[in-house]
Amino acid sequence: MPVVAYTDPAWAVGPEGAVDASRADIEHGVYGAEIDMRFGPYRDGAFDVSGKEFLHTLEGADAVAVYRARITQEVIDVLKPTCRVVARQGVGVDNLNAELLAANGILGFNVPDYCVDEVSSHTVAMLLALERGLIVQDRLVKDGKWNIHGGGVPPRTADRRVGVIGFGRIGRATARKLQPFYGQILAHDPYVHADLMRGYGVHPRPSLADLLADAHAVVVHAPLDATTRNMLNDDTLAALTPGALLVNTARGALVEPEAVLERLRDGRLGGYAADVFAPENPCDHPVNKEILTFPNTVVSSHRAFLSDAAEHSQRLRLAQEVRRVLVSGEPPLFGRLA
Repeated sequence: MPVVAYTDPAWAVGPEGAVDASRADIEHGVYGAEIDMRFGPYRDGAFDVSGKEFLHTLEGADAVAVYRARITQEVIDVLKPTCRVVARQGVGVDNLNAELLAANGILGFNVPDYCVDEVSSHTVAMLLALERGLIVQDRLVKDGKWNIHGGGVPPRTADRRVGVIGFGRIGRATARKLQPFYGQILAHDPYVHADLMRGYGVHPRPSLADLLADAHAVVVHAPLDATTRNMLNDDTLAALTPGALLVNTARGALVEPEAVLERLRDGRLGGYAADVFAPENPCDHPVNKEILTFPNTVVSSHRAFLSDAAEHSQRLRLAQEVRRVLVSGEPPLFGRLA
């Protein structure tokens, strides 16, 4: 019987803090008696995504579903004899290592559009929280300090321009949701033609520097690859409009934390919001940890994608495509890696 190894499925952890196989009801409904499942090692509140026990989970697997776990040569060496497909429980594919999978004849796919609504809404919420000083006000009032001017006087967003970096599915949804609040939406994406941006009522900017110089606020929806890693660094952030706001709900490694820290210190950044960091937990990195101390920051724990409907959709669609590969011998219908 084919086996699917789920390396680090957060949804499988029960309220008792342990992996509970009975929580895989969606997957059982798809796989039935034709496909078996196993789960990666979990201890001390986290899945192990490296080491001997992790690799042992992968041995003999016909398919693998990864969340944060990374596909490396060490992983491929274990998978290669039996594995036919690796699926990403999410949108981003930077941890799938598409070239390595392809070189070893293993299919790879993601679920590219299950959380467009959630991530775009989370992005807008973070940006408006910065614009309106909501986090500062929340802390002050709860500390017994009633001060309507605490955190400064907010600008009128209708008089401001917001820039979108990356105009794919989520970037377009975010732009649409921002239009009622802002006077002008700008966008930069080297892979999307200006005509399409104009079709969404968005003003294209030919370069990242042009967008950063024109926007009062910037949201990041770019994919992470070799060309975009640390794309927002000390040099590029120098082009920012003074006091601009920056929101990253895409990938932590798109932003160089040292540059963000310096720009917060000197005021070039008027505020910073992030759902993603590199490494994953900002408290594990000294620079990111210092960024958290600024009052004009808003953060969340990489959950912009999360809703009950989105999680159900992602799990169901991933299982259906894995079953397609293992039982029908057909490639996935969507999300296939080049």
